[in-house]
Amino acid sequence: MSSREVILLGSTGSIGTQALDVIRRNRDRFRVVGLAGGGGQVELLAAQALEFEVEAVAVARASTAQDLQLAFYTEAQRRGWSEGRFALPKILAGPDAATELASWRLGENGLVLNGITGSIGLAPTLAALTAGRTLALANKESLVAGGPLVRAVAKPGQIVPVDSEHSALAQCLRGGAPSEVRRLVLTASGGPFRGRKRSELAGVTVDDALAHPTWQMGPVVTINSATMVNKSLEVIEAHELFGLPYDRLDVVVHPQSLVHSMVEFVDGSTLAQVSPPDMRLPIALGLAWPDRVPEAAAAVDWTRAATWTFEPLDDDAFPAVNLAREVGQAGGCLPAIYNAANEECVAAFLAGALPFTGIVDTVRSVVESAEKADSRVGGLLDEPGSVEDVLSAERWARAEANSRAFGSDAGQAAEGSR
Repeated sequence: MSSREVILLGSTGSIGTQALDVIRRNRDRFRVVGLAGGGGQVELLAAQALEFEVEAVAVARASTAQDLQLAFYTEAQRRGWSEGRFALPKILAGPDAATELASWRLGENGLVLNGITGSIGLAPTLAALTAGRTLALANKESLVAGGPLVRAVAKPGQIVPVDSEHSALAQCLRGGAPSEVRRLVLTASGGPFRGRKRSELAGVTVDDALAHPTWQMGPVVTINSATMVNKSLEVIEAHELFGLPYDRLDVVVHPQSLVHSMVEFVDGSTLAQVSPPDMRLPIALGLAWPDRVPEAAAAVDWTRAATWTFEPLDDDAFPAVNLAREVGQAGGCLPAIYNAANEECVAAFLAGALPFTGIVDTVRSVVESAEKADSRVGGLLDEPGSVEDVLSAERWARAEANSRAFGSDAGQAAEGSR
């Protein structure tokens, strides 16, 4: 079996470093052709590039291109390589560098793994799909903010989900025909506030919200897990990936985080994908799809007694999922507005400007304002026709969210800086 050529976008982040760990242990199966990073960790990016002997490296900050070149030489010296022993990768630099790399030449079964965080991952997603590449997708914003754009260019089966929940659903869906599927059930850990009522959440602190019981993640994703916004975005993502209407997408709280999602079929049976919480498994499956990578991660130890529990989501305490369903059903640029407003509200909570319950409450007010303002601003409820349409809606949402969290002057400053 020939090795699969891979372009990895976001190689210095959590998804990227774990993907390289999988590839490192399976050199006979994968060959890394290109890497892309933001430019904030040039030493790590250079080390990755030389270790995997890539052809090209992309950095989003044009000003770091020279720093990256120097880092190549420093890394080569650290490895004790003599001059001429290694070929310098081609450097692509600037805000469009990852997009250019996403359509880089690859072999027939080549794959692009998009592990970029944020809406800046949308343009590379579209470039990879337009170039005909198989896309292993961990950048949920591509589907949440740019779903209509992605649907317009993606061919059936071209996108392979890497998020653990959507990877689980893709695996379970192998167990039946599309006509046999009744509903998809995404599991949620419940975060640090599982079981609390809304009245008990108003005074929680930033440290409380960052104390996730299962996963070690960055602050934004951890807060999103605490508010259930992360799960709400996954509901929109599931709709875009699998095409089921929102009334057939459910969320259930499963604090053990061993059942990653489930598919219920029309005959009453349910298939669940089960594994310990380790992102290397869905990453490995995304890289090798439709095949599996042996020993990608540890399996459940079935010789040990364990208890798994499942609880309904408290929609009063955690209204984000229902709000996402409303936003997703309305469509247009509202999902992008929802996501962007939430990012600003999380920042405001971390800065002490919003209470915890104010995060989703403020997001709802921004969404409602978008529905009212559409006739004045124009385009907010229309399906985006370009990446710029998405970014424009996001800029509007960020300004609105900042205005509510910090005051009108902050909102105007935020709008002017984006």
